[in-house]
Amino acid sequence: MQEPASTRHLDTTNPSHITYNHPPLEITVLGGIRLEGLDRMRVTLKVQVEHLALRHNLDLYNDNQTEKLVRKIAERLEIGTSLAAAALSDLTDKLEKYRLEEIEASQREHEKRKMLNPKEIRQAEEYLSAPNLMERTGQDIGRTGVIGEEINRLLMYIIFTSRKRERPLHVISLGGSGLGKTHLQEKVSALIPDEDKVENTSLTAAAFYYFGKQQLKNKLVLIEDLDGAENALFPIRELQTKRKIIRTVPFKNTKGETRSVQLIVEGPVSIAGCTTKENLYEDNANRSFLIHIDESTVQDEKIMEYQRRLSAGKTDLAAQQQLVERFRNMQRILVPAQVRNPYAEQLKIPKEVLRPRRTNAHYLAFIEAVTFYHQYQREKQFDRQTGEEYIETTIEDIRSANRLMKEVLLRKADTLTVAVRNYFERLKKYLKDQKGLSFTNRQIRQALRIKAATLKRYHSELLVNGLLQVKSGKKATGYIYQVTSFKDYEQLQERIHGVLDEITGRLERKERRPGGPVVAHRENGPAKEKKAS
Repeated sequence: MQEPASTRHLDTTNPSHITYNHPPLEITVLGGIRLEGLDRMRVTLKVQVEHLALRHNLDLYNDNQTEKLVRKIAERLEIGTSLAAAALSDLTDKLEKYRLEEIEASQREHEKRKMLNPKEIRQAEEYLSAPNLMERTGQDIGRTGVIGEEINRLLMYIIFTSRKRERPLHVISLGGSGLGKTHLQEKVSALIPDEDKVENTSLTAAAFYYFGKQQLKNKLVLIEDLDGAENALFPIRELQTKRKIIRTVPFKNTKGETRSVQLIVEGPVSIAGCTTKENLYEDNANRSFLIHIDESTVQDEKIMEYQRRLSAGKTDLAAQQQLVERFRNMQRILVPAQVRNPYAEQLKIPKEVLRPRRTNAHYLAFIEAVTFYHQYQREKQFDRQTGEEYIETTIEDIRSANRLMKEVLLRKADTLTVAVRNYFERLKKYLKDQKGLSFTNRQIRQALRIKAATLKRYHSELLVNGLLQVKSGKKATGYIYQVTSFKDYEQLQERIHGVLDEITGRLERKERRPGGPVVAHRENGPAKEKKAS
């Protein structure tokens, strides 16, 4: 007589040792089941009748593998094939239901948001409403334990804040191994609430497709090592550009019928990652802000001094954590807001910038992100034609954005890679200190402690760009090189900074004229006159 269904129990108390009773069979799922990959259900089963047992690894969605196991159970454990088939079918149904419940539970857990009390809300609103918001934010990020990197840390924070907008910004941190790029990303992302970010050490090509449909929506996705996520670069680019990814996979139901299922993951998302390989991720880099870790000896000394103070017990870690919590609460009270920039048509990026179309879009979007962060200092306005509510960009927002963007635009205009540029500036300083104009490879290897292969690569790029020339010598005995320009970078920097400063100066002069535009804000006090739409 067949046992009643009530005796067929799936025990998931231990997710790595799931047990299922289907008398007379006792089945154990060794190692549990993977939540990702809904198109398959690979398991290792231990099937037992009294003291007889067998172990088998299979995909329960594969008919051939399942039928093979049914015959094996019937032969080894001496029970009917119909009972074995029924047990595996029922187990598959229950595991399927369990997996979906676990996925939904994990999504609900991820979405749990902290409820702020009135005091926390008041403190966050007061901070966001007070004057000099950008200056105070930059200083306080430093007080949370982010050492140095004054421009990079504030730039990264504003980019992370943009995750709440319709078109978030993205950032890639570049730098040599052990220079602190991952540390910078970790410390700044700590200021973002846990429910608003997804952290990954590495990612597989399919990983993005198995998030819940809206699990990534307006989230900050952190990838610790882009070098370990090369296979995931395509879905990353699609999320950045199309704000949605779709994958169609075959799915075999419990009847053995193959069906197609679409896996849809919606954005938008803000993506941040770290890498040592500047040229490897060009397509992704074109969609992202590139920040370059400070490799200077001054930054080294700042970090070591902090480490010494920390070791001496002179750093108030409790105060740091309180400040981190305040930043998280500020992020929680920021709400989606449309931004309009009345000055957008008057803004230009320097003509020296490479790939100007995408860079210009990034520039304008970053200004909007600065305005978004100032939403508690902007009067809400209404478009009478569309009924849309929005806030407006001010000249102060543009000035703040320009200050942070100068280095970004300078790097975008530089024809040299960051590593070569850093080397070239060190080389010029060395030659000036030595009051020399020419040098040999051996001389520089010893003075700057650079490997021969690395130095050869650097000099090759500098020769191609016309910044070095061979003065004399030959391959057998070695070449003598000469720098062709000692002021190329300073001149480029002056042109970039000059264009941005000239723009804000022109806007300020125009606004001071009678009849100039008036934009509502409270950057330096009470709200000013509101501009009619």
